[in-house]
Amino acid sequence: MPLKKILVALTFSCTLANVTAQKINRKALVQRHTVVNTKMDTLASLTAGNGIFAFTVDATGLQSFPDYYAKGVPLGTQSEWGWHSFPNTKNYKEEEGLKTYNLNGRDVKYMVQWNNPEQHKNAANYFRQNLHRLHLANIGLEITKTDGTLYKPEDVKNIHQTLDMWAGEIHSKFTVENIPVEVITYCHQHQDAVGVKINSPLIEKGKIKIRFRLPYPTGSWGDVGNSFANDDKHSSILKESSHNSAAITHEIDTTAYRLNLQWSSRADISKKQDHYFTLSPYGAASFSLSCQFSALQKNNQLSFTQIQSNSHTQWQQFWQSGGAIDFNGSTDERAKELERRIILSQYLTKVNCGGSNPPQETGLTYNSWFGKPHMEMHWWHAVHFALWGRLDILEKQMSWYNRAAPIAKSIAQRQGYEGLRWQKMTDNDGREVPSSIGAFLIWQQPHYIYFTELIYRQKNNPQTLNKYKDFVFATADFMASFARYDSAKQKYVLGKGVIAAQERFKAEETFNPTYELVYWHWALQTAQQWRERLHLPRNKKWDEVIKDLSPLPLQGNKYLFTESATDSYTNPEFKTDHPSVFGALGMLPQTPMLNKQTMQNTFNWIWDNWSWNETWGWDFPMTAMTATRLNNPDKAIDALLMPITTNTYLPNGHNYQDGRLTLYLPGNGGLLTAIAMMTAGYDNGTTLPGIPRNGKWKVKWEGLKKMP
Repeated sequence: MPLKKILVALTFSCTLANVTAQKINRKALVQRHTVVNTKMDTLASLTAGNGIFAFTVDATGLQSFPDYYAKGVPLGTQSEWGWHSFPNTKNYKEEEGLKTYNLNGRDVKYMVQWNNPEQHKNAANYFRQNLHRLHLANIGLEITKTDGTLYKPEDVKNIHQTLDMWAGEIHSKFTVENIPVEVITYCHQHQDAVGVKINSPLIEKGKIKIRFRLPYPTGSWGDVGNSFANDDKHSSILKESSHNSAAITHEIDTTAYRLNLQWSSRADISKKQDHYFTLSPYGAASFSLSCQFSALQKNNQLSFTQIQSNSHTQWQQFWQSGGAIDFNGSTDERAKELERRIILSQYLTKVNCGGSNPPQETGLTYNSWFGKPHMEMHWWHAVHFALWGRLDILEKQMSWYNRAAPIAKSIAQRQGYEGLRWQKMTDNDGREVPSSIGAFLIWQQPHYIYFTELIYRQKNNPQTLNKYKDFVFATADFMASFARYDSAKQKYVLGKGVIAAQERFKAEETFNPTYELVYWHWALQTAQQWRERLHLPRNKKWDEVIKDLSPLPLQGNKYLFTESATDSYTNPEFKTDHPSVFGALGMLPQTPMLNKQTMQNTFNWIWDNWSWNETWGWDFPMTAMTATRLNNPDKAIDALLMPITTNTYLPNGHNYQDGRLTLYLPGNGGLLTAIAMMTAGYDNGTTLPGIPRNGKWKVKWEGLKKMP
């Protein structure tokens, strides 16, 4: 090469190196995706929260119109600790939810939903419904118009509302009858407290009140917190009222909690009717309020200024820690939208999923499945925290497994297995919930080993091994005992009695789903590595299962979705739901079981033939991860941004599914997991393996961890 060309090449190389080495301006990165609402959009609700408590508001900055927003993203006030059960007046017993199935030559009891007889059906329904998560309160503005009536959604004009994620600030401006109203809303990052400041000439005129309504739980699948009936079934009491503070206690059966209120200037608080209180400020055009929720204890009351300061400080610390990805300068027109989704997903998962318990799929915004978490989804909620350098959040949630272990052990024993069988649909204390699908799922089982391996990769020390080893080993004990030895095949088989992650196959008929086979092999091998790290001998039973686990089922040059479904590629029903076969090389690294070319053939067929309109939000990140490991970054980006309804990301960043699930946090968590792997890479791979090499993508990143 001529000297001149060499010098040009070296100059270009150095310039490129300097660009990629530049530290990301994180404030600019976050704030260029500040959410802006200019209309009363029921799918654009905004949430302030801290992972343990969250408060979702409409365009007024408070929860003024809960009925109007009920079918959009509802206006929830939820916490980790706020749960309730209706009284068990029929004395139902949990064992009435058990049903015996004869599988593989023996009887096994599963906790399921019954169709009949009536007693079993009602008992199962009761324990499925109870406990349910509570909506703690509805706090809204009441503005009186000149004709004496209260304003309605259509009276809210000139809306300009922003969510500044750098500060955790929701700033709402609007007019009512041409008079301006400004509302600033924060959530404290360590306390279950909301701070609100209201500026408006309407305060001086006595035209603005703050409303506190205490809803009654509906006990429905998707309670959205706007039920104000059944006044006689609960009690709300105003107490400890002074010139600038008060408390409201709310009791529903055996559940009780407290709202501690403090305000800045002159105001009167009164009871309007049962479970309905109003705070009426007067005298000044500016008014601030704090509302702190607790399970009946009286806290040291926080002021609005304290909540505001805490929110600013803690959110800046959040954004300045962990990972960051910057696509600024990319010419692919999709880069800006992908970056928006990444920033908003970090905010939403911190707010909704960053607590000490696995979250429900709709977080702390509104109820789905009675507010209960689904443990197979914990992978999609939690893995990204480790990959984005926020391991402390994942570690906090590992404490749930400690609480749930006694019940997990009893489930395994009841079914004749060793170790711990982790629950699927559950609650903070690990109760098993009747579920005709969940009882047969098994892919949540290896998650504990996956999570602890992520922790060990960053905390590579004996303390980590000793902290988690008992449950790693007990998790593996169940897996090894669950695998049934087929003497005719001389192989270990998973099932019958399995519903695959692709929930399209009957439990009584299903065995050897491809993804679960690979996950079983990987997790048992990883558990053996834990024993070796602790200088313990390998477990002989685990080694037997590893050695003789059934091979991945094939049909031609592609993997069957499950060995029992030989019509995987011809039955239209099996082209829907999760293409979970991708999890075998996407969520998981390549194992000796899997042939990469066969997975490529499988990927190509699914890409071209799948009913993508009948999928879920985390299917697209899973597809992107598989495409990345198959060295196809163009398909990885295409998957993340596929124009399908269930891959829609609303203006507030939520992953929309349908009218029933207007938000779906496994999609947001999955997006963050996938893009971290596509950027930082995975073991034995290169960096940026999932970013197209066509010159249209400019990527700066820092603080991300490699995926296994």
